[in-house]
Amino acid sequence: MSNTSRARLVAAAATTVLAALSLTACNDGTGAQDEGRAASTSPSSAASSPAADSPSPAPSAGTDQSSSTGSKGSAGSSGSGSAGGAMTAASPTRVSKAPGSAARPVTCEGSTTRTVAAPLTRPVNHMLLTVTNTGSKTCYLYGYPAVRFGEAQAVPPVIEASQPQAVVTLAPGESGYASVNLSATDGSAGNGYTATSLTVYFQGRSGTGSTGTAAHPPLPAKGVHVDDSLKVTYWQQSMDDAVSW
Repeated sequence: MSNTSRARLVAAAATTVLAALSLTACNDGTGAQDEGRAASTSPSSAASSPAADSPSPAPSAGTDQSSSTGSKGSAGSSGSGSAGGAMTAASPTRVSKAPGSAARPVTCEGSTTRTVAAPLTRPVNHMLLTVTNTGSKTCYLYGYPAVRFGEAQAVPPVIEASQPQAVVTLAPGESGYASVNLSATDGSAGNGYTATSLTVYFQGRSGTGSTGTAAHPPLPAKGVHVDDSLKVTYWQQSMDDAVSW
């Protein structure tokens, strides 16, 4: 082969190599640009749906969720809404208390009263019994005092005409009264004696027998004279009514 032919072959080969190199460089640049554009312009699945990956914040206590979604909103109005209202109502509710057994009147008796026995100068041969309610509840003085002087076995009778129209009612601190006719003023009654002690029994609502604790009011040191004419009045709301018998 001549030198001229070799030169032409070498030149042709060189041209071919240069063309191949240019094509390769062009392809590489375009590919890099395409990949970069794809990475920057094509959002990932995580970026395109943030709600799927990040949870919604939980509602605070007492918040009505009726505005969230359709059917859940209805349920929230009747269920969650009412529960929320109950939770936000922090202030206590005043409840009216119905009167219970603590407010009901009881029967007056020795443990919740103070009894005083005082002889009177007028009417003569009379003694006034004063019962004061020392308890915390209103009490009823039923019937009349069943009194026993000294060791007497019988309870003196009551003056029936002295019965009041209503049961004597004592609020705490109030007093009720009864008088005791100790002896006949003319000395006509028999079996007289001097008594130095007194026991007062309280009647219940039935009017038969005694109830609760008896009272033991002191008598004057010299005692009191009693005889067969001994009798008592019913309990009275006022002192004047008691001593009028």
